[in-house]
Amino acid sequence: MQHHWKWFVPTITVIVFLILFFSSGMNKVASDLSNAYSDTELYNDALEKVKANNAAIAVLGEIKPIDKLAILEGQVSYSENNTSVKSSIRIIGSKGKARLDIIANKVNAEWVYKTITVRVKQPKDKKQTIAIVSEN
Repeated sequence: MQHHWKWFVPTITVIVFLILFFSSGMNKVASDLSNAYSDTELYNDALEKVKANNAAIAVLGEIKPIDKLAILEGQVSYSENNTSVKSSIRIIGSKGKARLDIIANKVNAEWVYKTITVRVKQPKDKKQTIAIVSEN
């Protein structure tokens, strides 16, 4: 044991970390983020709907494409075998910044949006929530 302690301590540390990681539910968060990162259709289609909304364009200006870092910084939760999603990511326009909130279900391999809202954060004097798609 005295000769191998340099290997023993890191190995035990990694094992304890893995046990804590999987028992804490962080593996679900990591799984959801990786799904969101690879599912560009979900965000690109929602962003196109935002770009077609006059109220959002008036406040935010020209909206930049969603980058992969925005997805990783955001919040996402998949359920029902990855056929239902609730997500919130940042979007940036030429006039301001906002959060894009999405609730959608996958039907026949396509996302059907129940809710798409844009929560304008900046500029502060234009702070508001714009409903792009809302379930009736």
